[in-house]
Amino acid sequence: MSASSSELLTTLGDELHNALVTHAPVAPLSGRGHDLSIEDAYRIQERMLRHRLAAGARIVGKKVGATSRAVQTLLGVNQPDFGLLLSDMIYNEGDVIPMSRLIQPKAEGEIAFVMKRDLTGPGVTVAEVIAATEAVMPCFEIVDSRIENWKIGIIDTVADNASCGVFVLGGAALDPRRLDLALCGMVVEKNGEVVATGAGAAALGHPANAIAWLANTLGPLGISLKAGEVVLSGSLATLIPIAAGDHLSMTIGGLGSCAVRFA
Repeated sequence: MSASSSELLTTLGDELHNALVTHAPVAPLSGRGHDLSIEDAYRIQERMLRHRLAAGARIVGKKVGATSRAVQTLLGVNQPDFGLLLSDMIYNEGDVIPMSRLIQPKAEGEIAFVMKRDLTGPGVTVAEVIAATEAVMPCFEIVDSRIENWKIGIIDTVADNASCGVFVLGGAALDPRRLDLALCGMVVEKNGEVVATGAGAAALGHPANAIAWLANTLGPLGISLKAGEVVLSGSLATLIPIAAGDHLSMTIGGLGSCAVRFA
């Protein structure tokens, strides 16, 4: 890659970080005529996150995004992506999430995996994912975009750390070997009304497929899923818009519940 191209990726990463800090979204990167590749987008993501890591945030896990057909259709993307979870993204169940730290948030109900040993692709299977998982938990991921009006393609969401915002883990930590994660059903309520339903199979047919995809995608890049990390397997239904004052709750059959409020 040329020096000018490297400088461009640095500039775009800095621009996205500035959008995060100032809460001022930017125009889509994919519409600026730069002919960016997926590899370029991940390098922009790396630059964006470098600022937060330098400020003291730690990597605590990873996420797979755009795993369900509903989300791919809504966002106009046709493949999964991944981002990094940082220590400053975590909220505990029962915490109130301030809207002031978000720009244009939407909620996803999904299943989180907590790893008990490292997984390195390629060649990781679903069985190996289950064997390497300490526990699974219901999770709300609050996605957020630093791109104006969510006008994103795959390049934009990848560069923007897979549209990561914050996340909340709920319920008990359960052994995935005791659950049928493909068939477990999810119901999400907003302010007491059902707004979304889904099932584990929405995440690439089985949530562990999403984790295997991630391990196998990261492996050639020299990145592993690490013991102790939280890995989010992707939304089981469509994205839910959020406003201040909203209360969201969800249940996933056999897995438990999770709730979150916004102010």
